[in-house]
Amino acid sequence: MAAAATTSASTAFSSTTDCCNQGAKRVFRITALQVASTRRPSAFKSVRTINTNACTTDSRCSFSGFTKMWSYLSHSAGSAAATITASAKIIDGKSVAKEIRDEIAIEISRMKESIGVVPGLAVILVGDRKDSATYVRNKKKSCESVGIKSYEVHLAEDSSEQEVLKYISGFNDDPSVHGILVQLPLPSHMNEQNVLNAVCIEKDVDGFNPLNIGRLAMRGREPLFVPCTPKGCIELLRRYGVAIKGKRAVVIGRSNIVGMPAALLLQREDATVTIVHSRTKNPEEITREADIVISAVGQPNMVRGSWIKPGSVVIDVGINPVEDAKSPRGYRLVGDVCYEEASQIASAITPVPGGVGPMTIAMLILNTLVAAKRANNFK
Repeated sequence: MAAAATTSASTAFSSTTDCCNQGAKRVFRITALQVASTRRPSAFKSVRTINTNACTTDSRCSFSGFTKMWSYLSHSAGSAAATITASAKIIDGKSVAKEIRDEIAIEISRMKESIGVVPGLAVILVGDRKDSATYVRNKKKSCESVGIKSYEVHLAEDSSEQEVLKYISGFNDDPSVHGILVQLPLPSHMNEQNVLNAVCIEKDVDGFNPLNIGRLAMRGREPLFVPCTPKGCIELLRRYGVAIKGKRAVVIGRSNIVGMPAALLLQREDATVTIVHSRTKNPEEITREADIVISAVGQPNMVRGSWIKPGSVVIDVGINPVEDAKSPRGYRLVGDVCYEEASQIASAITPVPGGVGPMTIAMLILNTLVAAKRANNFK
C-alpha cells in the first residue's frame, strides 16, 4: 500500500520500531487481510524481524509508561481530556469502500444502459513477483464486481522498457480503455518516471502525472485525477463527518504518492497543514497539536500514544509486517500508529488492515469511472 511507497522517508526517522503496548486493554479484531489495495507491494517482499515482546521492558512502550504519558496529557490538556472517551470510534474503511463500490456499480449500469459504454481499466505487470500478481488479480476481481472491463498485460522480468512503453502507447490509443495502471515496482533496469509519464493524462487514473499533481497544488485549478490513497483518506474523513475546515492537520511523510498529495488535499479543504518528515525536529510535539493526523511513513508503530492530541482523528496509511510466531504466516500487519495506545486517546482511528487499504482500490475504480464519463461526455 502506500506504506511501501513511503519507505524512503521511514528509514530516516529516529523512532523505536518494536511492537506497541501488549498490555493495553482494548484489542481490535482483524477479520480480513486487504492485500489488493496498494500500488507498491514491496512491504511484503521480506518480513522485518521485530521482537514482539521487546516493548514490555521499554518504558516508552510498557503499560506503566503509557499510563504516565496519559496522566501527563490529561494534566496538560486540562478539562478537554476529561471529555474524551476511553476508546476511539473505528473508521471502517472496508465498509465505506463497499458502499462506494455499490454506488459505482449503479453508475456503470446507468452508463451502459444510456450510451452502451463500459469503463475499461488496463493493468501492466512486469515480472513474476507473487505479491504483485496477487494485487493485480484482486484489482481485476474488484473491477469485474462493479462492471468495469479489465485488460491485463503480463511481461517477463527481463522485458525492455521500450516494450512496456509500446503497450502503454497502445492503451493510450484504445478508446475502450479509460484508465491505465502500471504495477509498481518495476524491474531495476527500467526508468519508472519515464514509464509513468508515458501514460496519457486523460487515462492517468493513479493521478501521478506531474500535470495532475501541479493542478492539485494550484488554487483555482482542478486535476483530472487525484492519487488514490490520499483521496481515500479524505473520503473517509468526509463520510465519517469529520470537520476539516479550520482544523490543524499533520501529515507524517512526504512521498509523492501519499504524503504530499494528502497535504495538498487537506489544504484544499481549508485545514492548516504541517508536514512532518525525516528532518523534522520535535515531530512528537508538532503532531500532538494536530486535530487530524495522517501517517504515511511506513514505519511500524512509530507514532505512539504520546504523539496524539486527545480527541483527534487518526488516519493510518501504513501497513507493515512484523514478526509474529503465533500467526500462520509468521507475521502480522500493523500500521505506522501504535493502535492500542492511540485508540485510547483519539476520538476516531483507522485500523490496520481494514482502514485506508480498501479505500485505495475503491478510489482507483472511481477514477476509472470518472475517466470513462469524461471521455464520453456522460453526466
